[in-house]
Amino acid sequence: MKKIVIIGAGISGLFVANLFKENLDYQVTIYEKNTLINLDDGYGIQLSTNSIKLLNRIGFNTLESKDRFNPEKIDFYEIKQEKKICDLNISEFNSENCKYTTLKRPKLVEFLKDRLEDNIIKYDHNIEKIEKNNNQIILTFNESIKVICDHLIISDGVFSKGKSLISNNKIKPAYNNSIAIRGNISRKNINNLNEKNISLFMGNNFHYVIYPTNNDSEAFNFIGVLKYKLTANELDNYGLLKEKGFIQGIKDKLQNKISANILDNLNDIKCFPVFVSKGYLKPGNNISLIGDAFFAFPPSFAQGASQSIEGGYELFNDIVNNKNDFYNNRLVKVKMINNRSKLNHFTFHLSNPIIVFFRNVILKILTKNKFFLSSYLGKIYKN
Repeated sequence: MKKIVIIGAGISGLFVANLFKENLDYQVTIYEKNTLINLDDGYGIQLSTNSIKLLNRIGFNTLESKDRFNPEKIDFYEIKQEKKICDLNISEFNSENCKYTTLKRPKLVEFLKDRLEDNIIKYDHNIEKIEKNNNQIILTFNESIKVICDHLIISDGVFSKGKSLISNNKIKPAYNNSIAIRGNISRKNINNLNEKNISLFMGNNFHYVIYPTNNDSEAFNFIGVLKYKLTANELDNYGLLKEKGFIQGIKDKLQNKISANILDNLNDIKCFPVFVSKGYLKPGNNISLIGDAFFAFPPSFAQGASQSIEGGYELFNDIVNNKNDFYNNRLVKVKMINNRSKLNHFTFHLSNPIIVFFRNVILKILTKNKFFLSSYLGKIYKN
Protein backbone atom coordinates (compact mmCIF):
# COMPACT_ATOMS: atom_id res chain seq x y z
CA MET A 1 0.00 0.00 0.00
CA LYS A 2 1.43 3.34 -1.07
CA LYS A 3 1.23 6.31 1.26
CA ILE A 4 -0.18 9.61 -0.01
CA VAL A 5 0.42 12.77 2.02
CA ILE A 6 -1.57 15.92 1.26
CA ILE A 7 -0.48 19.26 2.73
CA GLY A 8 -3.46 21.54 3.19
CA ALA A 9 -7.15 20.84 3.91
CA GLY A 10 -8.69 23.27 1.44
CA ILE A 11 -11.06 22.36 -1.39
CA SER A 12 -8.40 20.75 -3.58
CA GLY A 13 -6.80 18.75 -0.77
CA LEU A 14 -10.11 17.50 0.60
CA PHE A 15 -11.39 16.56 -2.86
CA VAL A 16 -8.34 14.55 -3.91
CA ALA A 17 -8.35 12.82 -0.51
CA ASN A 18 -11.94 11.73 -1.20
CA LEU A 19 -10.79 10.15 -4.45
CA PHE A 20 -7.89 8.24 -2.88
CA LYS A 21 -9.84 6.98 0.12
CA GLU A 22 -11.90 4.74 -2.17
CA ASN A 23 -8.75 3.07 -3.57
CA LEU A 24 -7.41 0.28 -1.36
CA ASP A 25 -3.97 0.51 -2.95
CA TYR A 26 -3.36 3.87 -1.23
CA GLN A 27 -3.38 5.23 2.30
CA VAL A 28 -4.10 8.95 2.34
CA THR A 29 -3.44 11.49 5.11
CA ILE A 30 -4.00 15.26 5.11
CA TYR A 31 -1.76 17.48 7.25
CA GLU A 32 -3.33 20.84 8.06
CA LYS A 33 -1.46 23.65 9.83
CA ASN A 34 -4.59 25.08 11.51
CA THR A 35 -6.27 23.52 14.54
CA LEU A 36 -9.58 23.16 12.67
CA ILE A 37 -11.28 23.77 9.33
CA ASN A 38 -13.13 27.07 9.43
CA LEU A 39 -16.76 26.64 8.37
CA ASP A 40 -17.92 30.09 9.47
CA ASP A 41 -16.97 32.11 6.37
CA GLY A 42 -20.31 32.20 4.55
CA TYR A 43 -19.25 33.74 1.24
CA GLY A 44 -20.19 32.21 -2.07
CA ILE A 45 -18.36 30.37 -4.84
CA GLN A 46 -19.25 29.42 -8.40
CA LEU A 47 -18.75 25.92 -9.79
CA SER A 48 -19.01 25.37 -13.54
CA THR A 49 -20.04 22.08 -15.07
CA ASN A 50 -16.48 20.77 -15.40
CA SER A 51 -16.19 20.56 -11.60
CA ILE A 52 -19.79 19.52 -10.88
CA LYS A 53 -19.30 16.47 -13.10
CA LEU A 54 -16.30 15.44 -10.98
CA LEU A 55 -17.95 16.25 -7.64
CA ASN A 56 -20.91 14.08 -8.58
CA ARG A 57 -18.52 11.11 -8.67
CA ILE A 58 -18.25 11.39 -4.89
CA GLY A 59 -21.93 12.09 -4.25
CA PHE A 60 -22.28 15.87 -4.59
CA ASN A 61 -25.58 15.34 -6.44
CA THR A 62 -27.03 14.11 -3.13
CA LEU A 63 -26.48 17.52 -1.50
CA GLU A 64 -29.86 19.03 -0.65
CA SER A 65 -31.15 21.40 -3.31
CA LYS A 66 -31.84 24.05 -0.68
CA ASP A 67 -28.07 24.32 -0.09
CA ARG A 68 -27.16 25.22 -3.68
CA PHE A 69 -28.44 27.19 -6.63
CA ASN A 70 -28.36 26.78 -10.41
CA PRO A 71 -28.29 30.18 -12.16
CA GLU A 72 -29.59 30.33 -15.70
CA LYS A 73 -27.68 33.29 -17.14
CA ILE A 74 -25.06 35.94 -16.51
CA ASP A 75 -26.57 39.41 -16.88
CA PHE A 76 -24.06 42.10 -17.89
CA TYR A 77 -24.61 45.65 -16.64
CA GLU A 78 -22.79 48.94 -17.00
CA ILE A 79 -22.31 50.50 -13.58
CA LYS A 80 -22.36 54.11 -14.75
CA GLN A 81 -25.67 53.85 -16.59
CA GLU A 82 -27.06 51.15 -14.29
CA LYS A 83 -28.57 49.46 -17.30
CA LYS A 84 -28.43 45.92 -18.61
CA ILE A 85 -26.25 45.42 -21.69
CA CYS A 86 -26.94 41.77 -22.52
CA ASP A 87 -27.01 38.29 -21.03
CA LEU A 88 -25.15 35.02 -21.53
CA ASN A 89 -27.00 31.73 -21.18
CA ILE A 90 -24.64 29.55 -19.11
CA SER A 91 -27.34 26.88 -18.74
CA GLU A 92 -26.59 25.85 -22.34
CA PHE A 93 -23.56 24.02 -20.98
CA ASN A 94 -25.68 22.10 -18.44
CA SER A 95 -26.84 18.51 -18.61
CA GLU A 96 -29.63 16.93 -16.56
CA ASN A 97 -27.42 16.04 -13.58
CA CYS A 98 -24.57 18.47 -14.14
CA LYS A 99 -25.45 22.15 -13.87
CA TYR A 100 -23.60 25.40 -13.22
CA THR A 101 -23.86 25.83 -9.45
CA THR A 102 -23.44 28.53 -6.84
CA LEU A 103 -23.27 27.81 -3.11
CA LYS A 104 -21.57 28.92 0.06
CA ARG A 105 -17.96 27.83 0.26
CA PRO A 106 -18.30 26.31 3.77
CA LYS A 107 -21.10 24.08 2.50
CA LEU A 108 -18.77 22.54 -0.12
CA VAL A 109 -15.89 22.23 2.37
CA GLU A 110 -18.20 20.61 4.92
CA PHE A 111 -19.45 18.14 2.31
CA LEU A 112 -15.88 17.15 1.37
CA LYS A 113 -14.72 16.97 5.00
CA ASP A 114 -17.67 14.88 6.24
CA ARG A 115 -16.99 12.18 3.65
CA LEU A 116 -13.56 11.53 5.19
CA GLU A 117 -12.86 9.49 8.31
CA ASP A 118 -11.71 11.61 11.25
CA ASN A 119 -8.23 10.06 11.34
CA ILE A 120 -7.44 11.14 7.77
CA ILE A 121 -6.95 14.81 8.72
CA LYS A 122 -4.11 15.66 11.12
CA TYR A 123 -4.51 19.20 12.47
CA ASP A 124 -1.90 21.56 13.89
CA HIS A 125 0.87 20.23 11.61
CA ASN A 126 3.06 22.93 10.10
CA ILE A 127 5.41 21.67 7.36
CA GLU A 128 9.05 22.60 8.05
CA LYS A 129 11.16 20.47 5.71
CA ILE A 130 10.77 18.32 2.58
CA GLU A 131 13.53 15.84 1.67
CA LYS A 132 13.87 13.00 -0.81
CA ASN A 133 15.66 9.70 -0.29
CA ASN A 134 15.52 7.59 -3.44
CA ASN A 135 11.78 7.14 -4.15
CA GLN A 136 10.66 8.10 -0.66
CA ILE A 137 9.79 11.57 0.57
CA ILE A 138 10.64 12.54 4.15
CA LEU A 139 8.58 15.32 5.71
CA THR A 140 9.23 17.20 8.93
CA PHE A 141 6.32 18.89 10.74
CA ASN A 142 6.53 21.16 13.78
CA GLU A 143 10.34 20.85 13.78
CA SER A 144 10.43 17.23 15.00
CA ILE A 145 7.54 15.12 13.64
CA LYS A 146 8.83 12.89 10.81
CA VAL A 147 6.54 11.39 8.15
CA ILE A 148 7.58 9.20 5.20
CA CYS A 149 5.41 8.89 2.09
CA ASP A 150 5.50 7.68 -1.50
CA HIS A 151 3.61 10.63 -3.01
CA LEU A 152 3.39 14.21 -1.74
CA ILE A 153 0.54 16.49 -2.85
CA ILE A 154 0.95 20.15 -1.93
CA SER A 155 -2.36 22.01 -1.80
CA ASP A 156 -1.85 24.67 0.87
CA GLY A 157 -3.00 27.71 -1.09
CA VAL A 158 -1.54 30.74 -2.83
CA PHE A 159 0.99 31.34 -0.01
CA SER A 160 2.04 27.69 -0.07
CA LYS A 161 4.68 26.85 2.54
CA GLY A 162 5.27 23.52 0.82
CA LYS A 163 5.87 25.19 -2.53
CA SER A 164 8.31 27.66 -1.00
CA LEU A 165 10.27 24.79 0.57
CA ILE A 166 10.76 22.85 -2.66
CA SER A 167 11.50 26.00 -4.69
CA ASN A 168 13.82 27.59 -2.09
CA ASN A 169 11.50 30.62 -2.06
CA LYS A 170 12.23 31.36 -5.72
CA ILE A 171 8.58 31.41 -6.84
CA LYS A 172 6.27 33.68 -4.86
CA PRO A 173 2.82 35.13 -5.62
CA ALA A 174 2.61 38.77 -6.65
CA TYR A 175 0.14 41.44 -5.56
CA ASN A 176 -2.19 42.13 -8.49
CA ASN A 177 -2.85 45.80 -7.57
CA SER A 178 -6.41 44.83 -6.74
CA ILE A 179 -8.53 44.31 -3.66
CA ALA A 180 -11.38 41.81 -3.48
CA ILE A 181 -14.36 43.06 -1.51
CA ARG A 182 -16.72 40.40 -0.19
CA GLY A 183 -20.06 40.80 1.50
CA ASN A 184 -23.72 39.86 1.57
CA ILE A 185 -26.78 41.81 0.53
CA SER A 186 -30.41 41.17 1.34
CA ARG A 187 -32.76 40.00 -1.41
CA LYS A 188 -35.03 43.00 -0.77
CA ASN A 189 -32.20 45.40 -1.67
CA ILE A 190 -31.40 44.02 -5.14
CA ASN A 191 -34.14 45.86 -6.99
CA ASN A 192 -34.57 45.26 -10.73
CA LEU A 193 -32.14 42.31 -10.83
CA ASN A 194 -33.18 38.88 -12.04
CA GLU A 195 -32.85 36.65 -8.97
CA LYS A 196 -32.39 33.56 -11.13
CA ASN A 197 -29.21 34.92 -12.71
CA ILE A 198 -25.70 36.07 -11.88
CA SER A 199 -25.51 39.88 -12.18
CA LEU A 200 -22.15 41.29 -13.31
CA PHE A 201 -21.57 45.07 -13.17
CA MET A 202 -18.64 46.64 -15.05
CA GLY A 203 -17.11 50.05 -14.36
CA ASN A 204 -14.03 52.23 -14.18
CA ASN A 205 -11.28 50.09 -12.58
CA PHE A 206 -13.95 48.17 -10.69
CA HIS A 207 -16.43 45.37 -11.25
CA TYR A 208 -18.74 43.47 -8.96
CA VAL A 209 -20.94 40.39 -9.07
CA ILE A 210 -24.13 39.52 -7.18
CA TYR A 211 -25.69 36.06 -7.08
CA PRO A 212 -27.75 33.74 -4.85
CA THR A 213 -25.97 30.88 -3.11
CA ASN A 214 -28.93 28.61 -2.37
CA ASN A 215 -32.65 28.29 -2.99
CA ASP A 216 -33.77 29.50 0.44
CA SER A 217 -31.42 32.36 1.25
CA GLU A 218 -32.59 35.91 1.71
CA ALA A 219 -28.97 37.07 1.44
CA PHE A 220 -27.12 37.18 -1.89
CA ASN A 221 -23.35 36.96 -2.32
CA PHE A 222 -21.44 40.11 -3.29
CA ILE A 223 -17.90 40.07 -4.67
CA GLY A 224 -16.19 43.15 -6.10
CA VAL A 225 -12.68 43.68 -7.47
CA LEU A 226 -11.23 47.19 -7.18
CA LYS A 227 -7.95 48.42 -8.63
CA TYR A 228 -6.01 49.53 -5.56
CA LYS A 229 -2.30 49.93 -4.92
CA LEU A 230 -0.84 48.88 -1.60
CA THR A 231 2.70 49.57 -0.44
CA ALA A 232 4.99 46.78 0.70
CA ASN A 233 4.50 47.90 4.32
CA GLU A 234 0.72 47.83 3.91
CA LEU A 235 0.87 44.34 2.45
CA ASP A 236 2.95 43.20 5.42
CA ASN A 237 0.36 44.64 7.83
CA TYR A 238 -1.99 41.63 7.89
CA GLY A 239 -4.54 43.39 10.08
CA LEU A 240 -4.83 46.51 7.93
CA LEU A 241 -7.58 45.28 5.62
CA LYS A 242 -9.69 44.20 8.60
CA GLU A 243 -9.64 47.62 10.26
CA LYS A 244 -12.93 49.51 10.26
CA GLY A 245 -11.17 52.66 9.05
CA PHE A 246 -9.69 50.88 6.03
CA ILE A 247 -13.01 49.25 5.10
CA GLN A 248 -14.78 52.60 5.42
CA GLY A 249 -12.13 54.17 3.17
CA ILE A 250 -12.84 51.51 0.54
CA LYS A 251 -16.57 52.20 0.81
CA ASP A 252 -15.86 55.91 0.31
CA LYS A 253 -13.95 55.10 -2.89
CA LEU A 254 -16.89 53.05 -4.14
CA GLN A 255 -19.47 55.81 -3.69
CA ASN A 256 -19.12 56.88 -7.32
CA LYS A 257 -18.69 53.33 -8.60
CA ILE A 258 -21.72 51.54 -7.18
CA SER A 259 -25.36 52.41 -6.48
CA ALA A 260 -26.06 53.77 -3.01
CA ASN A 261 -28.83 51.20 -2.58
CA ILE A 262 -26.33 48.36 -2.84
CA LEU A 263 -23.36 50.00 -1.10
CA ASP A 264 -25.41 51.13 1.92
CA ASN A 265 -26.92 47.69 2.38
CA LEU A 266 -23.80 45.51 2.15
CA ASN A 267 -23.27 43.38 5.25
CA ASP A 268 -20.26 41.45 6.62
CA ILE A 269 -17.83 43.36 4.39
CA LYS A 270 -14.29 41.99 4.23
CA CYS A 271 -11.38 43.07 2.06
CA PHE A 272 -8.60 40.85 0.70
CA PRO A 273 -5.52 41.73 -1.37
CA VAL A 274 -5.52 39.80 -4.64
CA PHE A 275 -2.36 37.77 -5.16
CA VAL A 276 -1.69 35.86 -8.38
CA SER A 277 0.97 33.47 -9.57
CA LYS A 278 3.64 34.75 -11.94
CA GLY A 279 5.39 31.50 -12.77
CA TYR A 280 5.07 27.73 -12.83
CA LEU A 281 6.96 25.19 -10.76
CA LYS A 282 7.53 21.57 -11.79
CA PRO A 283 8.38 19.81 -8.50
CA GLY A 284 9.72 16.53 -9.84
CA ASN A 285 8.84 12.86 -9.41
CA ASN A 286 6.22 11.96 -6.78
CA ILE A 287 5.70 15.59 -5.66
CA SER A 288 2.79 17.55 -7.12
CA LEU A 289 1.04 20.89 -6.69
CA ILE A 290 -2.71 21.44 -7.05
CA GLY A 291 -5.15 24.29 -6.49
CA ASP A 292 -3.77 27.75 -5.80
CA ALA A 293 -0.43 26.18 -4.86
CA PHE A 294 -0.08 25.16 -8.52
CA PHE A 295 -1.33 28.51 -9.86
CA ALA A 296 -3.52 31.33 -8.55
CA PHE A 297 -5.64 33.19 -11.14
CA PRO A 298 -6.99 36.73 -11.18
CA PRO A 299 -10.57 36.43 -9.84
CA SER A 300 -12.36 37.41 -13.06
CA PHE A 301 -13.31 34.06 -14.57
CA ALA A 302 -14.79 32.33 -11.49
CA GLN A 303 -12.66 29.21 -12.02
CA GLY A 304 -10.61 29.05 -8.82
CA ALA A 305 -12.65 26.37 -7.05
CA SER A 306 -13.48 24.50 -10.25
CA GLN A 307 -9.83 24.24 -11.24
CA SER A 308 -8.88 23.05 -7.75
CA ILE A 309 -11.30 20.17 -8.23
CA GLU A 310 -10.38 19.48 -11.85
CA GLY A 311 -6.66 19.52 -11.08
CA GLY A 312 -7.15 17.15 -8.16
CA TYR A 313 -8.98 14.66 -10.36
CA GLU A 314 -6.30 14.83 -13.08
CA LEU A 315 -3.56 14.20 -10.51
CA PHE A 316 -5.46 11.27 -8.99
CA ASN A 317 -5.75 9.62 -12.42
CA ASP A 318 -2.10 10.33 -13.13
CA ILE A 319 -0.94 8.61 -9.94
CA VAL A 320 -3.22 5.55 -9.99
CA ASN A 321 -2.46 4.92 -13.67
CA ASN A 322 1.28 5.39 -13.08
CA LYS A 323 1.61 8.15 -15.64
CA ASN A 324 3.68 11.30 -15.65
CA ASP A 325 1.46 13.63 -17.68
CA PHE A 326 -0.14 15.72 -14.96
CA TYR A 327 2.10 18.79 -15.04
CA ASN A 328 2.10 19.27 -18.82
CA ASN A 329 -1.64 18.66 -19.18
CA ARG A 330 -2.51 20.95 -16.27
CA LEU A 331 -0.23 23.67 -17.61
CA VAL A 332 -2.17 23.84 -20.89
CA LYS A 333 -5.49 24.36 -19.08
CA VAL A 334 -4.08 26.78 -16.52
CA LYS A 335 -2.51 29.01 -19.17
CA MET A 336 -5.79 29.08 -21.07
CA ILE A 337 -7.76 30.13 -18.00
CA ASN A 338 -5.15 32.64 -16.87
CA ASN A 339 -5.28 34.39 -20.25
CA ARG A 340 -9.08 34.50 -20.15
CA SER A 341 -9.05 35.78 -16.57
CA LYS A 342 -6.71 38.64 -17.47
CA LEU A 343 -8.77 39.50 -20.56
CA ASN A 344 -11.98 39.52 -18.51
CA HIS A 345 -10.38 41.74 -15.87
CA PHE A 346 -9.27 44.23 -18.53
CA THR A 347 -12.67 44.19 -20.25
CA PHE A 348 -14.65 44.61 -17.03
CA HIS A 349 -12.61 47.64 -15.90
CA LEU A 350 -12.67 49.83 -19.01
CA SER A 351 -13.32 53.53 -18.49
CA ASN A 352 -13.02 55.37 -21.84
CA PRO A 353 -16.62 56.06 -22.99
CA ILE A 354 -15.88 55.32 -26.65
CA ILE A 355 -14.12 52.03 -25.86
CA VAL A 356 -16.91 51.12 -23.42
CA PHE A 357 -19.49 51.73 -26.16
CA PHE A 358 -17.74 49.35 -28.55
CA ARG A 359 -17.16 46.81 -25.75
CA ASN A 360 -20.89 46.74 -25.10
CA VAL A 361 -21.70 46.30 -28.77
CA ILE A 362 -19.20 43.45 -29.07
CA LEU A 363 -20.54 41.81 -25.89
CA LYS A 364 -24.07 41.81 -27.31
CA ILE A 365 -22.79 39.97 -30.37
CA LEU A 366 -20.42 37.51 -28.69
CA THR A 367 -22.81 36.42 -25.93
CA LYS A 368 -25.16 35.10 -28.63
CA ASN A 369 -22.48 33.63 -30.88
CA LYS A 370 -22.46 29.86 -30.33
CA PHE A 371 -19.11 29.33 -32.02
CA PHE A 372 -17.42 31.91 -29.77
CA LEU A 373 -19.08 30.59 -26.61
CA SER A 374 -18.12 27.03 -27.48
CA SER A 375 -14.50 28.11 -27.82
CA TYR A 376 -14.25 30.64 -24.99
CA LEU A 377 -16.33 28.82 -22.36
CA GLY A 378 -16.92 25.34 -23.73
CA LYS A 379 -13.22 24.45 -23.67
CA ILE A 380 -13.20 25.32 -19.97
CA TYR A 381 -16.57 24.04 -18.83
CA LYS A 382 -16.43 20.65 -20.54
CA ASN A 383 -13.78 18.05 -19.69
